[in-house]
Parts: sequence; structure tokens; C-alpha cells
Amino acid sequence: MSSHIHDHRAHQDFVDVKDTSGSRLLITLALNLIIPVAQVIGGVYAHSMALISDATHNFSDFVAVLLAYIAHRIGRKGASFQNTFGYKRAEILAATMNVAILIGASAFIVYGAVERFYHPQAVLGKVVILLAGVGILGNGLSAWLLHRDSKHSLNVRGAFLHMIGDLLTSVMVLINGVVLIFKPWYWLDPLLSILIVVFILKNCWSILKAAGGILMNATPEGLNLEEIKSFLEQIPGVCGVHYLHAWNISVSSIGFSCHVEVSDQLVSKTEKIGERVRHELFHRFGIDHPVLQFETTECGNGGIICEISSRGTMNG
Repeated sequence: MSSHIHDHRAHQDFVDVKDTSGSRLLITLALNLIIPVAQVIGGVYAHSMALISDATHNFSDFVAVLLAYIAHRIGRKGASFQNTFGYKRAEILAATMNVAILIGASAFIVYGAVERFYHPQAVLGKVVILLAGVGILGNGLSAWLLHRDSKHSLNVRGAFLHMIGDLLTSVMVLINGVVLIFKPWYWLDPLLSILIVVFILKNCWSILKAAGGILMNATPEGLNLEEIKSFLEQIPGVCGVHYLHAWNISVSSIGFSCHVEVSDQLVSKTEKIGERVRHELFHRFGIDHPVLQFETTECGNGGIICEISSRGTMNG
């Protein structure tokens, strides 16, 4: 059982690291509320759609961080009889809600940008530079706050990369302000807004794709079931492995189940094989929630994919 205990402790260490990110998320939350409020006020005053679009994006980040923090708190509740895997997938629901918010924000930005193409307005470059600078400082500080925890938590890493993206967006807006001081290229402001929308929608797609994969119990990205099957069958005492399932319980936890064929023996003797299998699954493939079914004969068709799952029927 030592390997199983080690695996459990390793997973517990991950949870503890994730828990320390709560205060940093709250600080990031405050920053991502102050920045867009200042940028919206300044954008309206300076007639800058690029600044307003950047503010809209930053405000959507505030909502995103808020939902992530709420989901983080809910996810700490642990398992219950109603939710035997715990509440970790609350962060997936939050991610899906964030996509809807971002798409709505993008529609607003595009509408405003098109209006500016047809009816350009003079933009106060100096005000744009000042408030874009506020965005750079705030997003830079947010990225710095989340950098440490991003090394240990996939969830925080996503927020960290989002802050880096916002930092680059604010830099783009600042460049726009500098150009407007010297050249009356007012078409550049709505054009940059469209580019920001492209950046937002690109992130939306990646979030939606990841969330959809988890909700559909898809095999986690980077896991090769054929490779896992081949490796496990090389472990001494294992005669064969079939009916493999792998899925994300949450962004940071991988569930796995399979049938393990062994020679006819006492159940107690399979414990040693089970310890070795669990150890290898965790340390080689990052699988922290394995469920093993030991058998003395190959069941069904012995394929890598369960025939019940592949056919969607109980026949077979």
C-alpha cells in the first residue's frame, strides 16, 4: 500500500499548493476591477474605442477571476454521497460561463468598432497612453502575483497566461496612443479593437475546447492509451490489460480505469501488482485516481476500448 499512500500524499500536496493561491486571486480580483473602471471612464473621455475594448476585456477578466475564485472555494468542499468525485468540476462550469461572457463582450467591441469605422472621432492620444499604462502596470502586477502558483496549478497557470495576454493587449493600446499623438490615424483605434477581439475569441475557443473535452470525459490531452497499455503489460505479473478509460476529473486530476489480467492467485497477492501499477501510472503518466479490476481471464473482446462504451449498448 506504500505506493498508494505516496500517490495520495503527492496529490494532497498539489491541493495544498492550490489553496495558497486564494489570497493572490483576491488581490488579482481587486486589480482587475479598478483597471477597467478607470479605462472605461478614460476611454469615454478620450473617445478611444480601443481603450474601451481593452477595458471590456479586462472587466471580463475580473468576472473570470471571480468565477475562478468561487469555483476554487466550492472545489475545496470534497466528496459527498451526491458528488462522489467532489466539486472540482465547478471550475469547468465557471470556464464555460466565462466563454459566454467573453463572446458577449466581443460582440459589443465589434459593434462599437464598426461604428467608429463609419463615423471616426478624434482620439486623445495622451489620455490613451496614460490609461493604457495603468493597464500595463495592473496586468503586470497581476501576472507577477500569479506566477509562483502557476508553476504548480494548471488553473492558476491559465489565469497567469490570461494576464500576460492582457498585458500585451494594453501595450498594443499604448502604441496606438503614441501613434495618434503624431498621426491622425483614427482608423487605427477601431482596427486595434478588432485585433483585440480576435485575440479574445482565440482564447475563448481554447477554453471551450478544453472544457468540452472534460465534460465529455475525453481522454486527457497528452495521454496515449496504447502507450499506457503497452507499458503496463510489461510489468511482471501482468498478463494483459484491456478496457482502458482515462478522463479528467478536473483540470488537475486524471481518473483512469482498466481491467488487469493476472494468473489465477489469491486476491491478496494482487496487491503488490496493484501497488506497482498505481505507482507507474502516477509517476509516468500523471494519473492520480486509478481504479483497477483484476481478472484471471480476458473478458469480452479484450480490446483497448470497452465494447459497451464503443457500441453504446449492453450487448457484446
